Amino acid sequence: MMPTPIDDLSLLRTEIAAVAARLIARDGADYASAKRKAALQVLGERADSANLLPDNAQIEAAVRDYQALFLADSQPARLLALRTAALQVMEALAEFSPYITGAVLNGTAGEHDDIELQLFADSAKEVQIYLLNRNVTIDISETPHFKGARFDPVETVSFLWHGEGVHAELYEKHDLRGALKARADGRPQRADAAALRSMMTSSATTPTPLQDPT
Repeated sequence: MMPTPIDDLSLLRTEIAAVAARLIARDGADYASAKRKAALQVLGERADSANLLPDNAQIEAAVRDYQALFLADSQPARLLALRTAALQVMEALAEFSPYITGAVLNGTAGEHDDIELQLFADSAKEVQIYLLNRNVTIDISETPHFKGARFDPVETVSFLWHGEGVHAELYEKHDLRGALKARADGRPQRADAAALRSMMTSSATTPTPLQDPT
């Protein structure tokens, strides 16, 4: 049977996702730049054809596959270290209703990843003053609002926590309404400290699959 155009398109997207996954897992590239570089490598002049590109969910799945194949001896320990640090900083910032997002939440975090948080307070200044009063050096930038482009970007404070990078997006308290919807694939988009602790406990008690000695 001859392959159909749909089959060809699926194979192209799979190939681009695999190349992007390697760039993310090995080099620490973000999803957008990894997708662009992978598309150029696979498609050449056709790289601008958006309909040929995999979505972020497919790339995330490819990252999981890559880590399972090539980083199984190091990535789980790195993920646990990041989640442990994330839980500590979330407990320290408990009054700002912290939620964790990104690769540390979805389980694909590796050696290049930082901790991504979302905080909900009466004002961004309140969080900044809290950190500065505790001698935490912060950098301030902006991040697109998680609700989309029609909302103004939010301030983001970046700092080190016991050697780990943390990027905390600062939202107003009312932004928390409707923020806990799951992704299209059912995975959480963000989780509070209790949910993260539960995930870590569940991972620690999950039995390791038996390996074929042959």
